[in-house]
Amino acid sequence: MILAITGATGFVGSHLVDLVLREGHQVRALTRRQQPAQPGVAWIAGALDAPESLDNLVLGADAVIHVAGVVNAPDRAGFALGNIDGTRAMVAAALGAGIGRFVHVSSLAAREPLLSNYGWSKAEAEREVSGSSLPAWAIVRPPAVYGPGDMEMRDTFRLANMGIALTPPPGRMSVIHVDDLARLLLALAQTRDQGSVLEPDDGRPDGWTHADFLGGAIGAAVGRRVASIALPAPLLSLAARADRLFRGGRAKLTADRVSYICHPDWTADPAKRPDPALWQPRIPTSEGLAQTAAWYRANGLL
Repeated sequence: MILAITGATGFVGSHLVDLVLREGHQVRALTRRQQPAQPGVAWIAGALDAPESLDNLVLGADAVIHVAGVVNAPDRAGFALGNIDGTRAMVAAALGAGIGRFVHVSSLAAREPLLSNYGWSKAEAEREVSGSSLPAWAIVRPPAVYGPGDMEMRDTFRLANMGIALTPPPGRMSVIHVDDLARLLLALAQTRDQGSVLEPDDGRPDGWTHADFLGGAIGAAVGRRVASIALPAPLLSLAARADRLFRGGRAKLTADRVSYICHPDWTADPAKRPDPALWQPRIPTSEGLAQTAAWYRANGLL
């Protein structure tokens, strides 16, 4: 197959490209910056707001996997531009090229669009896909994604290495290893799914409590006993303002993110798990977290 992939230079997208190539397929990948030549990959210069580049991206492709999205933006307009407008443009390009399969990477945050600008924008992006005339589409709502190469959880691992886990107010969450997520995206691109909204996870029943995952599981991965401290929402909001002050646009904890991480239930809906005949998680979370911690150490990030 020839797969057109957005977000190919990011965390999830780069793992997906590696898997697609290992499985013997070819990739057409969108990029804003020049990339090193890579066998099996045609790098297409462009962006989601440049329609002519998207037409070039999907040229000759058998399926589209739309991974690109905005997880952090200064305001609602920024999320809308990256997530809603970008998805609309990709759907239009796929329709124009007559592509029969479209896999869209959303987020569990789309279930609660009133909690955050991010969740609102992901819910609206889902509507761009589900309300289209695409002949076959699937929407995947990953929970927290982790694995080697992830920079979103780096601070959490570093705190655990110091014996501390700062968690949101008590709640539950699901997680998934990036390689398991990539396998699902590829499997969906190879089927003619007729409109599923899927919520994959690591297979742990009822997910994880924040303390069990951010403290216990990550603590075990870095080889430390970790004290979990649940922070109330007002204190997290104060921390978000401090993070923005010190790290500016690179801040990981934002006011918008605080709004949704304080929600008590970010576990995958069992009714929306993928058909086991199509996909099942393979990587035990304890093993995946240990791989991630080893990657951080090897790259001087822990």
